[in-house]
Amino acid sequence: MPEGGPLLCCAKGIEAGTLALPLEVLAAERPGRPAGILTGPNFAHEVAAGLPAAAVVAADSGKLRADSVAALAGKNFRLYGNDDPVGAQVGGAAKNVVAIAAGAVIGAGLGENARAALVTRGLAELGRLAVALGGRADTVAGLSGIGDLFLTCTSPASRNFSFGLALGRGELPADILAGRDAVTEGVATAPALVARALRAGATVPVCAAVAAVLGGRITLAQAMAALLARPLRDE
Repeated sequence: MPEGGPLLCCAKGIEAGTLALPLEVLAAERPGRPAGILTGPNFAHEVAAGLPAAAVVAADSGKLRADSVAALAGKNFRLYGNDDPVGAQVGGAAKNVVAIAAGAVIGAGLGENARAALVTRGLAELGRLAVALGGRADTVAGLSGIGDLFLTCTSPASRNFSFGLALGRGELPADILAGRDAVTEGVATAPALVARALRAGATVPVCAAVAAVLGGRITLAQAMAALLARPLRDE
């Protein structure tokens, strides 16, 4: 790649310690380079198999978006441009944390109603955090928001959902992770996301509950009771 050429990041999450989003990490490591992020509801094994999928290239630069879409889109891989990289990154990070909660609800036998409610409120948290960090609320309605959240919170193929499923069935976080080769991103992301939200003044009770359970500060039953006992208000 030519020196100073554009970069496209394919990572999701929030860096522990610095609490930086992926493009913030990239800006610190490669200052001055145009950069965007490729994100969305994609299981890699399905993309590799040529199954239909869609994703987003989010970047401030319209040229970077257009060039990336033209270079990477294919017959079965549809790409859209998005000019809200902050919102897109928040979606990619938060959905893994909410997916752990969604899996825990199903694993604990709390029902589909509970999962639907929790995922919907998780989506609201995603939107609040995106806005607090300088992104847009409408980004959560796209592929990098509700699209990625839907995929990750409903499929056993999701590492984060399956982790939550085991957690809800009573397995300990350390034991679940010990039996895995792949990374379960939401485990490390949860405390970092909650800390970044606190710093930005955004309330994220679902994600905070996940972080507290993973940190051993409360049980899953206590987390659900606390969420249900929150003050009543308009949606």
